[in-house]
Amino acid sequence: MVSEPSKLNGEAAKRFFGAWRYVGAMTDGQPRSGRKGIIYYGSSGDMVVQVAPDGPRGKAGSTPTPEEAKAALADYVAYFGTYSVDERARIVTHHRHGSVQPGDVADLVRGYEFEGDRLILRPPGTTYEVIWERIK
Repeated sequence: MVSEPSKLNGEAAKRFFGAWRYVGAMTDGQPRSGRKGIIYYGSSGDMVVQVAPDGPRGKAGSTPTPEEAKAALADYVAYFGTYSVDERARIVTHHRHGSVQPGDVADLVRGYEFEGDRLILRPPGTTYEVIWERIK
């Protein structure tokens, strides 16, 4: 059964509730680093995620050049919306309502796994995984 945003009552669905910090990602077992971020799952079915490159930034208050702005957006992931959980299939779906990237409107389906205080999300049919750690 797929949970409606207002009916996230299952045990697995309840494990999503709260904030998680970005730990890293793996592709084919190889780590991908250089990013930082947060994902939040609310008990009412709302969610938000932001993942940014972890590196040098411009001076506070400075205006980026068009090239700097384009590069910053190219590597930045930020969207919000609602989510639903299919506990039997072990799938969480992010229903995006808005995104920093133009054209990002489709739902994102991810397999999920909990390992202790970690949440691992995997796009179906890939060797890519994103690892999150619960913020205490």
